[in-house]
Amino acid sequence: MGKLWWPGVTRCGRRIPFRNKHRLPVMGCWCVQVRSNKAVLFSATVLLAGAGLRLWVIHAHPQVQGDSLLYGDIAANWLKHGIYGHTVGHANGPDTIEPTLTRLPGYPAFLALCFAIFGIGKYFPVLYVQAAVDLVSCLLISGLAAKVCGVRAGQIALVLAALCPFTANYCAAPLTETLSIFCVALGFRALAEVLERPGLAWVSLLVFSWSFSTLLRPDGALLAVVLFVAWVAHRPQSFRLAIVGGLVSVLPFAGWAARNLHTFHVFQPLAPRYANDPGEDPFEGYIRWVRSFAADFTTTSEIYWNGNSDVINPTNLPARAFDDAAQKQKTLRLLAEYNDTTTLTPEFDARFAELAQERAHSHPFRFYVELPLLRLADMWLRPRVETFNVALRWWQYDLHPAETRLALYYGAINLAYLAAAFAGTLRRPRLLGAMLGFIALRSLLLVTLEAPEARYTLECFPVLIVMAACAPCWSRARS
Repeated sequence: MGKLWWPGVTRCGRRIPFRNKHRLPVMGCWCVQVRSNKAVLFSATVLLAGAGLRLWVIHAHPQVQGDSLLYGDIAANWLKHGIYGHTVGHANGPDTIEPTLTRLPGYPAFLALCFAIFGIGKYFPVLYVQAAVDLVSCLLISGLAAKVCGVRAGQIALVLAALCPFTANYCAAPLTETLSIFCVALGFRALAEVLERPGLAWVSLLVFSWSFSTLLRPDGALLAVVLFVAWVAHRPQSFRLAIVGGLVSVLPFAGWAARNLHTFHVFQPLAPRYANDPGEDPFEGYIRWVRSFAADFTTTSEIYWNGNSDVINPTNLPARAFDDAAQKQKTLRLLAEYNDTTTLTPEFDARFAELAQERAHSHPFRFYVELPLLRLADMWLRPRVETFNVALRWWQYDLHPAETRLALYYGAINLAYLAAAFAGTLRRPRLLGAMLGFIALRSLLLVTLEAPEARYTLECFPVLIVMAACAPCWSRARS
């Protein structure tokens, strides 16, 4: 009897000859089971390493400050008093709780749920939950890569996602980043399934991903745009179902808009651009002045955030903040007057607006093109060490050599992820258009910001990692 081939064993990557046909099913199942066990062991090992990285970051570099405390205050007041608002201190009386619409309710709802389970103000359990959510995101990213580029790409994506220090770092910060990343990973993973077979479960997850992403932050609506368009473009026969899903996804915002209309008498279905409640001055003149010279996160931290709260040190202004000696004297005089009170008034804001207009008029290309592109480049390329105790001006090697080396190391890792993602686009994996569209739309939005932060590009990392995982998988990407 000649050699026989059991087709099932080809899943192991090689063909094995058998002489007894009665043994073939047994040997074939055993071979597939061995591979399955190895895959489970591989995934478990990678996830364990990822969990270790996140637990280390949580205990070594927790970041419970700034916006985290604002979100926590809203969640605590919502839970204890039934008021979606922030605590306002009064020098001559008790604190009061005032309603707010400066933050969408997605993340405060998540914090309120965690506080209800673990205790109000207990932030470390929140960080542990975020670490678990981020590991689920890693599995979703891996599944997406396997779906669009093959099993090997899925394994590579799992390693890249689980060991990515940039996404892991934000598990230690009670901010929207971890949940936003989860929504992007879930949305694209669900899209891949819906385009193949639009079952109710995956359609529901797809709609949930873009709706909850927008409830976390207004810019989450970009995910809704990309996923909806990709869904309809690839499956025109599902147009009616997509419309129904879109209508369902806006229901939470109808409730939010109704609440804001009742409480503040304004129509606000999302959140204000400058995070100001009705009646609060956003000081757009000051913001426009910062926009006239801001190009990196250093300006955001040293200048932008100090407006109406702290002293603005004139020595921190970059040389590009002045066009000539007369404008420099005018700016320094204005800052000196502001620093006497550290309070922005309508008069100060008007004077900052005048400076901004003068600068924009004299150098329109710099104001409308050059600086926005520099801010975008800073958000994509800057070493992502803002969650560590690293000097803001990390490049001053003589002052802090160890911190400079750490920043350069992180910068190299960031560049490696971006370069691998670019190489992956050359493999043309499935859904490449949707993934690139999401990155492009988000970048276009970031160009409009006056205060760059590298964390604003983290939502793109799920698709960047998928593309990077496709880079070494030439034959799989085209299948």
